[in-house]
Amino acid sequence: MKVKVISVLEDNYMYLVIEESTRDAVAVDAAVPKRLLEIVRKEDVVLRAILTTHHHWDHARGNEELARLCPGLRVYGADERIGALTHKVTHDQELTFGAIRVRCLFTPCHTSGHMCYFMWEDGSPDAPALFSGDTLFVGGCGKFFEGTAEQMYTNLTQILGALPKETKVFCGHECTVRNLKFALKVEPENEIVKQKLAWAKQRDDEDLPTVPSTLQEEFLYNPFLRVTEEPLQKFTGKTDPVEVLRTLRTEKDNFKKPKERPNPQAMLAFDWGLFSPFLEKK
Repeated sequence: MKVKVISVLEDNYMYLVIEESTRDAVAVDAAVPKRLLEIVRKEDVVLRAILTTHHHWDHARGNEELARLCPGLRVYGADERIGALTHKVTHDQELTFGAIRVRCLFTPCHTSGHMCYFMWEDGSPDAPALFSGDTLFVGGCGKFFEGTAEQMYTNLTQILGALPKETKVFCGHECTVRNLKFALKVEPENEIVKQKLAWAKQRDDEDLPTVPSTLQEEFLYNPFLRVTEEPLQKFTGKTDPVEVLRTLRTEKDNFKKPKERPNPQAMLAFDWGLFSPFLEKK
């Protein structure tokens, strides 16, 4: 089982998972059809299915076009709002693509129909893979757009957090540096946060992905998985794990990145009134 990490849009990831013996492949969150099909051709594989974590356009917008271009393509997801959906899946349902096994893990909160996908091959020495969409990020978790802190706590502790610790985490966005800057604010004495942030900044500077991490690593630096730890309770002023999580999410939503210095040419243009004709248009 080979996972191709594909950077698309502003900071999204989509993935192509290749079954190496049959050269069949499944895509996760196929947002940009042209880019995906370029890689399908380059890898000389046959795209059999799309697994969509949730209905947001930056994860699902390519489904209709791919279904049109690839007759017989199966599109899996848990939400009727997902475009071109052919197979609605449920929690703990298992799918098989050649030697690749997939367990669907229902994680409502970011959206009410969010599904993560846990993949492995029986007898393989390789670690299993979790495609976590916008539920679990490297160093963070998704916003609670359609759910509650109680739901996210269940998602992170009982569902995703209970997976094998060596599981590789492939998330939906590249937001690791931002997440770890917040983690450092929460736990300024956490040396593992400092080390991971320095590493992530270097990866960012080199335009390289920070995925995958592992679940075992996430428990060491991801504040949303550390809600029972004393520094997290001290930071939030709460002891109940759900309340710690709720407070953390509010703090993260209000967390401001350091302000970037404005572009001097842009400031001159504003001073000279060059943007005025555009700003006046309604």
